[in-house]
Amino acid sequence: MTRRYVLLALLLMGGVLVTNPAWAQSSTEIQKWKAECDKGNARGCANLGAMYAEGQGVKQDSFQAADLFRKACDGGYATGCAILGAMYAEGQGVRQDYFQAVDLYRKACDGGYAAGCVNLGAMYAQGQGVKQDDFQAVDLYRKACDGGNARGCVNLGAMYEHGESIKLYGNGQGVKQSDTDALTYFGKACDLKDQLGCESYAKLKRQRR
Repeated sequence: MTRRYVLLALLLMGGVLVTNPAWAQSSTEIQKWKAECDKGNARGCANLGAMYAEGQGVKQDSFQAADLFRKACDGGYATGCAILGAMYAEGQGVRQDYFQAVDLYRKACDGGYAAGCVNLGAMYAQGQGVKQDDFQAVDLYRKACDGGNARGCVNLGAMYEHGESIKLYGNGQGVKQSDTDALTYFGKACDLKDQLGCESYAKLKRQRR
């Protein structure tokens, strides 16, 4: 059975998956974000971390980036937690540690950052850092999708398309494959301008003819 999961639904930057604010590129902006970070502005730390991660205006330094994302996360910036989780999952700037990644994705998800829920769901789907649990994955993808995250919708659509662990019966056994539900979620992702969602919707539509 084919499984399709979009792990780390964030923008790729230099091997580290991060979110998509307009990261600054000049040395002037570096000083700006450094000053903000030094004042305790968590988002400023995350922006500065992204510049180090990508080498924008500074020498690329994944270790420094990880430290800054940790500071952002500790300061309550959920996006920083998700980025740091991605670094732990990929072993970028830190020693690879799926358990740490799971903890950070959970913190991001609980903090209202929908992409963190997608990432956590993918960890459950793949059994990385947690016991494999498709039910948890489905719940997390649905939470992300309901929060407007297109990749959460894509992943949830894929679970319905392949009939994987949609809990229907009291005993928790069995799944219900549903092209109708899969199309609904792929379509929702497409409406959110996600290319994979559009492609998945079109492909499933063709297969149903």
